[in-house]
Amino acid sequence: MGSIRGELFTTQVTLDNRSYFFNVKENRAGDVFLQIVESKKGDGADFDRHQIAIFAEDMQKVLKGLDDSLKFIEKDKKERAKARAEKKAAKEAKYAKGGENGGKKIIKRKVSAGSDDGIQKTGKVIHIASKRDSDKADSEE
Repeated sequence: MGSIRGELFTTQVTLDNRSYFFNVKENRAGDVFLQIVESKKGDGADFDRHQIAIFAEDMQKVLKGLDDSLKFIEKDKKERAKARAEKKAAKEAKYAKGGENGGKKIIKRKVSAGSDDGIQKTGKVIHIASKRDSDKADSEE
């Protein structure tokens, strides 16, 4: 049997802002369980601690759940990276120099010759005339 607290084995994983303790313990009834403790620095000198206990007979089910979750995360990470790479490649192909539109994004707007929408087209520059200015000019005439 272990120490007074029932610890049979313990190991620690330290990260930047928190630590995880994996403690294998035995309770008074002789049941062996894994206690996982997360400890992170709180306000001031205090530490926030959260813990869960997993009994030996449930360990394989919990490990399968963790393994399934890890597999999902890895697959999702690869899919997201692939999607980002495809999106970036499509954008680069669309706006690449010498490619379609000479590397510039072109916005087209249909302008009719006699339209009264306040937009006057002169050469390559589009001028926007204020409706208030045109209304004042009409009322002064």
